[in-house]
Amino acid sequence: MTVTDLVSYEDALASYDPVMGLEVHVELGTKTKMFCGCATTLGADANAQTCPTCLGLPGSLPVVNAIGVESAIKIGLALNCSIAEWCRFARKNYFYPDMPKNFQTSQYDEPIAYDGYLDVQLEDGEVFRVQIERAHMEEDTGKSTHVGGATGRIHGASHSLLDYNRAGIPLIEIVTKPIEGAGERAPEVAKAYVAELRELIKALGVSEARMEMGQMRCDVNLSLRPNGTETFGTRSETKNVNSLRSVERAARFEIQRHAAVLSSGGTVVQETRHFHEEDGSTTAGRIKDNAEDYRYFPEPDLVPVAPAREWVEELRAGLPELPRVRRNRLREEWGVSAHDMQSILNAGAVDLIVATTEAGAGSAAARKWWMGELARRANEDGVELSALAITPAQVARVAALVDEGSLNDKLARQTIEGVLAGEGDPDTVVEKRGLKVVSDEGALGAAVDEAIAGNAAIADKIRGGKVAAAGALVGAVMKATRGQADAARVRELILEKLGVEG
Repeated sequence: MTVTDLVSYEDALASYDPVMGLEVHVELGTKTKMFCGCATTLGADANAQTCPTCLGLPGSLPVVNAIGVESAIKIGLALNCSIAEWCRFARKNYFYPDMPKNFQTSQYDEPIAYDGYLDVQLEDGEVFRVQIERAHMEEDTGKSTHVGGATGRIHGASHSLLDYNRAGIPLIEIVTKPIEGAGERAPEVAKAYVAELRELIKALGVSEARMEMGQMRCDVNLSLRPNGTETFGTRSETKNVNSLRSVERAARFEIQRHAAVLSSGGTVVQETRHFHEEDGSTTAGRIKDNAEDYRYFPEPDLVPVAPAREWVEELRAGLPELPRVRRNRLREEWGVSAHDMQSILNAGAVDLIVATTEAGAGSAAARKWWMGELARRANEDGVELSALAITPAQVARVAALVDEGSLNDKLARQTIEGVLAGEGDPDTVVEKRGLKVVSDEGALGAAVDEAIAGNAAIADKIRGGKVAAAGALVGAVMKATRGQADAARVRELILEKLGVEG
C-alpha cells in the first residue's frame, strides 16, 4: 500500500469546509428476492439459490416483491419523505462479472420516496438535521471471490469465483442531499447519521441492518471547498464502509487527504476509494467521471409501481415508535440526563435495559448492572454488551435477589460472574457457590461479638461517641463472613451491642 500524504485535521479545517453525501444500501429481510422467488437465506451453498430470472437467462421475466415495496414505503415514511404516487424501475447498464444480466434493476429519476430528512443527535446533545434526497428500490449483485492474490482484490489474483446467491436480493438505497455546515464535526455527523438510520431500520423490522454482515453499508462521498466559498469541490467516494467507526474514520481520513492535495497545489481526482480497517486509510479504486453513462432506461418487463394513497396512510399509521422518540420517552421515564442517555445508547444498552425492566427489575437497577459490571466485562472481553452470555431475565433475577436481601452487591457480582462462566442461572450459581447473604441473626450476632472482642480499642472509641469507627468492625465482620453479611444490619447490631445510638 502506498503512503498517502495527509495534513493534520486541525490544519485541514482551518482552510477548508467539508461537504458530504452519504449513500446507504440496506439489504431487506424479505424471504425471497426482489424480482423472483429464490430464497435469501444466508449461508447456502454457492449458487444454490438461483433461477433463470436472477441469473438473467433469456426469456425469464421479473415480478416485483410486494413486501419489498412495502418495506421501501415504510422506510420513506420514517424518513419524512414524500411517497411517489407513480414510479418505475429502470435498467442501469454496466458490465461486471458478478452482475449476470449486465444491468442492475434499479430506480433512476423516479424513486419511490424522496425529499425527506432525519434528525440525528450528536454526543453532546446537539441535533443535526440531515436532508434526504431519495430512497429507491433496487437489487443487489452477486459476490466475487478473487483467489491467489495477496489483497483479496482482483489485482494480482490468479482466478475469481462467482456466487450469484446474493444477486437479486432486495436493496433500498438511501441518498442524502449534500451535508453542509457540519464543519469539524462532519465525521461525527456521518457516524451519528448512519447509527440513527440503522436504529430506525431495525425498529421498522425491515432488516437486521447488521453492518458487519453487509446488510447495511455506506458509501462516503466527500469534498472540500475553501472556507467562505459556496462552490463544491471535487468529490471522492469511499465505497462499502461497513461499521459506524469506519464511517467516521473514512470521512476524517478523506478530509485530511483532500486538504493535503489542495494545499500542495494539486487537483483532487474524482474516483472511488477502498477503505482499510487496519489503519483507517483509503486507497484509489477507479476513476469516476461526472459524465459516466449508465444508459438508464425504463425497465420494459416491469409495470410501474403506483401505491394507493389509502395503503400508504395505513402503513404510516402502523409505523412503530421511532428510535429518537422512544429514547426521549425512556429518558424521561428513567429520569436520566441527556449525557447519561447518550452513554447508554453508545454502549448498546437501551434494548437490554428495557428488556430487563420488562422482566421485573427497576430501571435504576437495570441501568446499574448493564452500565456497570456488565459493561466492564464486555469491555474486558472486547465484545458488545448483547454478546455477553447473560440474558435480561437473568440480570433481572440478580436484581431481585439483591432487593429481597438474599445478595449484596459483592455477592451479586460473583453471581453474574458465575452466569457468564456458564455455571447456570442466578439461583443455581448462588446455590452452587454458597453465595447467599448470612441472615441468621444468631450467626451474625456471634460474628459481631467476636469482632468487638477482638477490637476492644475500636469498640471503646465507638462507646465514646466516635460512631464512624464502626466501619472497622463492620469490615471485620464482613471478612469473617466472606462478604456474605448484610453490612447495614451488621452496623445496626454493632451499635446495639455497644449501646450507642446510630
